[in-house]
Amino acid sequence: MSNSELASRVPLRLPTASATFAIAIAGYLGVNLSPYMIGALQSSLGADLLTASWIVTGALLATAVVGLAIAPLCAGPRRRLVARAGLALGAIGFGAAALVPAPAVIVGGLLLGGAGAGGAVAAAGAALAAFRNPDRVAGMNGLANRAIITVVLLVLPLIGLAPLEVFGALALFCLIGFALSSWLPAAPVQDPRAGAAVAEAVPVEIPPTGFVPEVPQRSAATARTVTIAGFTLLVTFALWAASEDSLWAMAGVMGDAQARLSPEGLGIALSGATAGGLIGSILLTIVGDRFGRALPLGILLAAGGALKIVEGFVTEPTAFIVVFIAWNTIYALAFMYFVSTSAALDADGRWSGPLLAVYLVGSSLTPVIGGALTEALGYQGFAVALGVASFVLAVPTVAVARLSTRLQREERHADVTTEEVTA
Repeated sequence: MSNSELASRVPLRLPTASATFAIAIAGYLGVNLSPYMIGALQSSLGADLLTASWIVTGALLATAVVGLAIAPLCAGPRRRLVARAGLALGAIGFGAAALVPAPAVIVGGLLLGGAGAGGAVAAAGAALAAFRNPDRVAGMNGLANRAIITVVLLVLPLIGLAPLEVFGALALFCLIGFALSSWLPAAPVQDPRAGAAVAEAVPVEIPPTGFVPEVPQRSAATARTVTIAGFTLLVTFALWAASEDSLWAMAGVMGDAQARLSPEGLGIALSGATAGGLIGSILLTIVGDRFGRALPLGILLAAGGALKIVEGFVTEPTAFIVVFIAWNTIYALAFMYFVSTSAALDADGRWSGPLLAVYLVGSSLTPVIGGALTEALGYQGFAVALGVASFVLAVPTVAVARLSTRLQREERHADVTTEEVTA
């Protein structure tokens, strides 16, 4: 075993990256295809918009709940088992909904597939913490996710938006993730040298590289601090996601009401926002962690809050589109910094695993939240409330980001010290 193999995190390689990113895409694809899923349900079941929307919401909530419930297993030796079981359920559920026209099978299949996607989300989220330089990995994951999903969103309407195509695409990505799951990075253990002694009592997955990465030992006080910070990050992220996606959900009606935004203009705004997310992913991939996380997150949340407020007072269509794209670019970049912050807190993925599921909890309720706030406060009051939420949430976010950066530096120092001692 070489000295470098004793590090607590592993380098990013094509097989492990492909598996992690593909499984993450499979778990999150339903969120991005939700408009197409609603249309497919309406055509196949003859359901009205509200009924179809509630079925899709149920599938997304199943993903979120299962992801949260099963995330602790993904921080241990059963990560790959969770991923495979979830992807298998997803393929079976979505595949049944695509191939069997019976209403009960379609609805049940979507709920089963959504639950299976929760396992994929938790496993992939936990695996992101296994890599060195969580910031660059989060950027690459965001880049892969947005690039693949952009292609899927463009190609599916050309093929067709019937249940076979829409639900079949979900099943296909689950199968792809399942095929790559053997390369998913395994969770580290407390001491790789003790693996042989405890193998019978605690199953330890040995990755293809032949070594098990080690989790650095932490004091009890540090462990408690990390636990508090982890829960704080999860709550903050859920509230932040709800505030951000509320603006996304209300973009159409808000733009039409205050800026006379046409359907074509809304399409430009949404597609431009996706492109902005790609740019943000590339920037984070290039920058990595050279600026830390606290300063970038503080700036991004403050700038995002300011742009949300500005959006509430824009009355010209072009200005509305420009502000919306700028806001979503910042939102995408901040999202990835949240992911890297959670990944840096623990190499075993204890916090990055549930983080992606927490996002689904917040985002799945945003149409209801956005509608209630706009009705109570009006569009300008709605925008101001969302902006203020970003300013307030920046405070605990920056504190946790600062801690995660410090822990990562200590971890690197410990790795270097280990190499020097064993050299």
